[in-house]
Amino acid sequence: MIDFLTFQTFITPSLLILMYYIGALVIPLFAWYLTIWLKNKYYSHLSTTTQNRLNNTQRFFTYTLVLVCILFMEILWRMMFEFFIAYFDMHDALMKQKVGR
Repeated sequence: MIDFLTFQTFITPSLLILMYYIGALVIPLFAWYLTIWLKNKYYSHLSTTTQNRLNNTQRFFTYTLVLVCILFMEILWRMMFEFFIAYFDMHDALMKQKVGR
């Protein structure tokens, strides 16, 4: 308990894992909401006519592009949290080395 109160033990690595999973679920939902909002705000006059003019190949390409963008967002999110967790692992290793001397 004293390690926790003197900041020798961090609670952040455990919270990082929780925040990662919450973000991994929210990012695609946010991207979908942002896409719909942008379409309605700036391209509302084009939405019905453009959708009717797209053939199956163009629709497939559009949906594939959206899925690839979401995949890249998820990978970037994962890399960011891996960096944070590695930072805390380095801190733990340095503290163990300092105590061992």
